[in-house]
Amino acid sequence: DRRARERRAVELLRQVGIADPEARARAYPHELSGGMAQRVMIAIALACSPDLIIADEPTTALDVTIQAQIMDVLRDLCATGDTAVILITHDLGLVAEIATRVAVMYAGHVVEECPIRELYARPLHPYTRGLLASMPVLGANRETLAVIPGTVPTPVDLPPGCRFAPRCEARVEHGLAICEESAPDLLEVAPGHAVRCWLYQDGNGHRAPLPIGR
Repeated sequence: DRRARERRAVELLRQVGIADPEARARAYPHELSGGMAQRVMIAIALACSPDLIIADEPTTALDVTIQAQIMDVLRDLCATGDTAVILITHDLGLVAEIATRVAVMYAGHVVEECPIRELYARPLHPYTRGLLASMPVLGANRETLAVIPGTVPTPVDLPPGCRFAPRCEARVEHGLAICEESAPDLLEVAPGHAVRCWLYQDGNGHRAPLPIGR
């Protein structure tokens, strides 16, 4: 009935941390701040008690304070309920803060997948290492940030081999011609750590003798 629906709406708004949910439940969207609107979206996603929430850039265009509040809501959902969250983001800081396992994607392919601590302690794929190297570090004085040369290929004109090969400095360093000829598989090279790169596998789909982490 209508009253039950209203009580449920207020309950959901309270769950995502909106102050005075009874009043906010009757507010128009333009009366809400960006952070409140994001919380309302999360409340809508929770309305059917899902097992999984896919959060695609949930903190885009929010200031750091509101961003932290939104991430607190998502973290609480994972900690106190039966809901899992897949976070899709380009912000590696958010990944480090909330994720337990991470998959790094490039041009539509997962190029590395592992527990979050493993990714930051021992990144393997050249693209992952490039991403981490481009992040500013608190307290470190750098004149320039590291960059990955080249541009991402368009989906209608993908390279024939590894999709990262045209931009990969490791390919040049190790003289791997196969990178431009054939796409590597996503191969587990350490327990729970998979990478799609010819540096870590041979042409038969087995681990290569190159030391992991090189």
